[in-house]
Amino acid sequence: MPDKLKYILLLLICVLGQTAFAQQTNPNYPNNPNYPNTPGQRPNLRDTTTTKVYTADQQLDSLRKKVDKKKDTVVFSSKFIRVTNERLLKDSTQLFPLDTGLFNFENYSPLLQPRHPKISLGNTGTDERSLLYEPSKTIGFDDGLHTLDAYLLNPQDINYYRARVPLTQLYFISGGLKEQIFKIMHTQNINKQLNVGFNLNFIGSQGFYSNNEVLEQNVSHTNAAVYAWYESKNKRYNLLGNLIYNDLKDPQTGSILNDSIYVTGSIDKTTELVRLPNTYENWKTGGLYLKQFYYIGRIDSAKKVGGTTTNILPTQRVSYTLNYKTSKYNFIQNDPDTYNVFPDYYYANNYSRDSLTVTHLQNEFSYSFYLRNKDAKFIKNEVKLDLALSQDYYQYSQYVADTVLNQYGTKVVQPKNVQGASFQDITLKARFSYRFSDRIGLDGDFQQIAEGRDAGNFLYDAKVTLAGGKKAGRIVFEGYSQSTSPPLAYTDWTSNHFIFHDKFNNQKTNSVSFNYINDALKVDLKAEYFLIGDYLYFASQPGGIDAQPMQVTSDINLLKVSLGKTFAWKRWHFDDYLVYQKTDYQSTLRTPQFYNYSSLYYKTFLFNVLYANIGVDVRYNSEYVAPSYAVGLGQFYNGQNVTFSSYPIATVFLKATLQHTNLFVMYDYANQGLFSPGFYTVNRYPQMDHLLKFGVSWSFYN
Repeated sequence: MPDKLKYILLLLICVLGQTAFAQQTNPNYPNNPNYPNTPGQRPNLRDTTTTKVYTADQQLDSLRKKVDKKKDTVVFSSKFIRVTNERLLKDSTQLFPLDTGLFNFENYSPLLQPRHPKISLGNTGTDERSLLYEPSKTIGFDDGLHTLDAYLLNPQDINYYRARVPLTQLYFISGGLKEQIFKIMHTQNINKQLNVGFNLNFIGSQGFYSNNEVLEQNVSHTNAAVYAWYESKNKRYNLLGNLIYNDLKDPQTGSILNDSIYVTGSIDKTTELVRLPNTYENWKTGGLYLKQFYYIGRIDSAKKVGGTTTNILPTQRVSYTLNYKTSKYNFIQNDPDTYNVFPDYYYANNYSRDSLTVTHLQNEFSYSFYLRNKDAKFIKNEVKLDLALSQDYYQYSQYVADTVLNQYGTKVVQPKNVQGASFQDITLKARFSYRFSDRIGLDGDFQQIAEGRDAGNFLYDAKVTLAGGKKAGRIVFEGYSQSTSPPLAYTDWTSNHFIFHDKFNNQKTNSVSFNYINDALKVDLKAEYFLIGDYLYFASQPGGIDAQPMQVTSDINLLKVSLGKTFAWKRWHFDDYLVYQKTDYQSTLRTPQFYNYSSLYYKTFLFNVLYANIGVDVRYNSEYVAPSYAVGLGQFYNGQNVTFSSYPIATVFLKATLQHTNLFVMYDYANQGLFSPGFYTVNRYPQMDHLLKFGVSWSFYN
């Protein structure tokens, strides 16, 4: 309707203007026949120009055409999008601009994150574990299966948006058939209050060794999620919701037969034989997550960006979280154990159908109280207190394939329920923070399981922040104490190849750390000390493959020091991250003492259109006794003492930005053959070869 009024108004102006000029005579030439507009005069017939007379409808159509053909002066970009996640919504409503930069763009794989490197069975999508010591700060029930966690999509990984225009992002990585990743994300606001979207991720890989067109040797991971964020007009009520599905399929080959691949060489590595060509594991998870919170009392706001309030600060808040998740872990063996991959068979020979199903239902209620001055721009004497009660209900069951005689006396294979249980935990939670000013702060996080199967588990965490000016930086002191129950895989596990029924003490971790961060100097220094009691791990008899859970009764000391620094000179940039860790139980905690990641790159503007970085990434870790991997158990364990030579791994890359598109071309492991023909991180599992890769990320703002 406003467009119609606009056209009618323009038409009236033109008609009135034409009428006004039609009644006007030329005062200088009142009787000149060459001026046909003069009243009472005939037109000049010698004038060859003709004037077409339009009807009112034709003139309106012409005006509409002109208006519609005009280019829109608004160019949609990332500035119309704001993003947040559940962690940023814990205390207040916080929104941040969309990150469209190139930082760390080439490090797409969860295995190759500069500050969180991992070991794996060979390539992206396979079983993994942290290269460095990185303890989990969780308490309560744990099934103990985590070797594919890096590829799972969880509720805390979902981003929520406030999008003035619909946003679609496409992400594609290709290393030929060796490795492929494709992701798509779309989000849009239905109205000012409701944002919806979906994520869809795929990882596919044939790996670098063997294959022979055997599908069970292919990595095939799928993540899918739909989500929504609703915020009421008065900014008091928020609802986060998502539905998530994960389907991870990972080959369990038992490694290649040639344990000296880098010594004997291979003409075609894809023809190398593996011990189990048709065996794999399959993880499937699905869940519903809902989080609601309501602000009571006065509401403050802060950080206005372009006139838009990005922080909503409540004074009181109540919230409720519902989390329902079901997980199924399957191990499928379809091969005869010709090469003695497994230590034992308990139910069926040369055939396994092991599965564990876990259902988790969580209800959590919390109340938050905030006391601050009304001027939220200057934080002083601010107190926050969060109190929560969480109920966690678990149910699990484990199955194997057992050979039995049917009613006709014929041997058949049937699923057999070997164990199961259901229980609940009641957890008390409290979070406390006090801001003396915007430079001094105290934070505390306390969790205690008061009732249930895991009663007595606790996590007490405290942190002090001291901040100076921009040049002085800030210091963070942190300490925590943790006691957690042994995972299910250590205490009660029944499968075709491994059976454990053990009693272990709670594993205890005490830690203190010092962290100095200076954004002006671009330096990050952190020193951590860990005292670990009753440490749990998997190990075998000397030279054996019979991995079994064990516990260290003595305390383990570990010191970890990390330093990150960025140097810049004109267009040259150098990023470096160095870690040193030392423990008195090096034979048990099998991690390297030194790890270093360096990135040297040159920023330039190519062809007057591409903002580009050209450089090289180098990773290096010192030698360490490599862990082994237990097929059928899904655990890394301390097997035979094998130490592999260690050399730098270099990747040459070019990454660039073109309008709404980021892209890179990289040659991974470019120095293969210079120092060594290849490398290992896990015993008997050779790692990736050199490979040319291409990646691109498109953003569409509709």
